[in-house]
Amino acid sequence: MFVAIPSRERTRLRWATPLVFALLWIAFIVSALVLSGPEQRRLMLEWGALSGGLSNPAQWWDAIRDGSILRLFSALFLHADWAHLLGNLVFLLIFGLPAERAMGPWRLLALFLFGGAVANLAAVLAIGTPDRLIIGASGAVSALIGAYLALFPSAKLGVVVPLGVFLQFVKVPAPLLIGVWALLQVVFTFIGPAFGAVAWSAHLAGFAFGGAFALIARAGIARRLRRKRGY
Repeated sequence: MFVAIPSRERTRLRWATPLVFALLWIAFIVSALVLSGPEQRRLMLEWGALSGGLSNPAQWWDAIRDGSILRLFSALFLHADWAHLLGNLVFLLIFGLPAERAMGPWRLLALFLFGGAVANLAAVLAIGTPDRLIIGASGAVSALIGAYLALFPSAKLGVVVPLGVFLQFVKVPAPLLIGVWALLQVVFTFIGPAFGAVAWSAHLAGFAFGGAFALIARAGIARRLRRKRGY
C-alpha cells in the first residue's frame, strides 16, 4: 500500500511535468515551424532512433563510443505532426502530474527520460525493417501510465461515453481502462503493420519499465518516511 506524504510537510513544487511539456512544445515548434522541409528531415534522421542499428554487440559499442546511443533520448522530443504531439501531451498531463505528486519531480524526470529510452530501445530491437525512424514521446508516456497504475491501483479515471445524442461523463476504475489499453498494445504489437506506423513494442516496454520504476520508488519513499517517524 502506498504511504501518503504527511500533511504537515509542504507540497512539493511540481516542475518536472510542466518542464517536459514545454520542452516537447518547443522542440516541435522549432522542427515544424522554424526549419525548412529538408532541414526538418535531416534533424529527424540525425536525432531520431533508427531500427536495426543495435542488433549485435559491436554496434552497441560503436553507438556508445560515438554518442549515437543518445538518440534513444533525443528521439523523445521529435514528433511527426500536431496529432502525434498533442496526443502525447494530453496523456503526459493526465498521468504525469499525479505521478510527480507521489514520486517527486526528479524521479518523474528520470522516469520519463529513461523509460522513454528503454521503450525506444525495445522498438529498435523489435522492428524488423532496418533504418526505420523511431520518434515521439509515446514510449515515455507509456512509462508514466505504468507508474500511475502502480502508484494508484484503486484510482478512477473519467471517461466520456456517448449515449445517443448525449455525452455522459463516468468514472471507471483505472486498472480496467489501463488494462484494456495494455491488452490492445499486445495485440497491435503482433498485427501492428495493419494499424499504421506505430512502435507498439515501445509502448509495452515503457509501460513495464514505468510500473517497475514506480514500485521501487514507492518502497524508497516508504522507507524514508519510516526513518523520519523513527520506526
